[in-house]
Amino acid sequence: MSGSSRVFLGVPTLASSQLRFNSFRTITITSTPSSRVFGMASEASSSANGDGVSASSAIDFLTLCHRLKTTKRAGWVKREVNNPESVADHMFRMGLMALIASDMTGVDRNKCVKMAIVHDIAEAIVGDITPSDGIPKMEKSRREREALDHMCNLLGEGSRAKEIAELWTEYEENSSLEAKVVKDFDKVEMILQALEYENEQGKDLDEFFTSTAGKFQTEVGKAWASEIASRRKER
Repeated sequence: MSGSSRVFLGVPTLASSQLRFNSFRTITITSTPSSRVFGMASEASSSANGDGVSASSAIDFLTLCHRLKTTKRAGWVKREVNNPESVADHMFRMGLMALIASDMTGVDRNKCVKMAIVHDIAEAIVGDITPSDGIPKMEKSRREREALDHMCNLLGEGSRAKEIAELWTEYEENSSLEAKVVKDFDKVEMILQALEYENEQGKDLDEFFTSTAGKFQTEVGKAWASEIASRRKER
């Protein structure tokens, strides 16, 4: 590979009907061995690994994902919770839930871990859109799909980008046993966090419990939600 290519990363703004990428910065990726940007690592940076993701593409993608660590979960912000969790915090504990859950017939636990990690990944661009924002479900899905496509494009068209897109779509469409498990973990993590904020900050966050009641699809989701509800009654 010779010459250079450019990757555009932007900070998004949300309009009423579309997602726009503003404040773009251009990253020049060069394979020139004497490059001052990459120095001795230029050859490694310009070459893709076995899965078709170059080092430069990986770092661009991970840099964008940093926003997941700084984007606070909107539901807690709106309820004036002190030091609310980030989207990445939420995704991380969901990943742990999938990791420690007992084996379930027909469920690929490793796939659940991966799905938990990527299910909210588009929020790195669109932010945490909640029902109270008044954005129709189809429009929310469109914005998130556009953001996901942008993020996958940063990784190229290889197997890793395809896997992320497939996991995200499967979760959104609730089209597999793994998706049903992870959707339950999404709700379980939320009500567990609500209970913790109630205990730590004296908040009344009952709406998070009532909004999820009766909506769990799996036995593990029902069992864990019941345990959380039981502990809430005892406090």
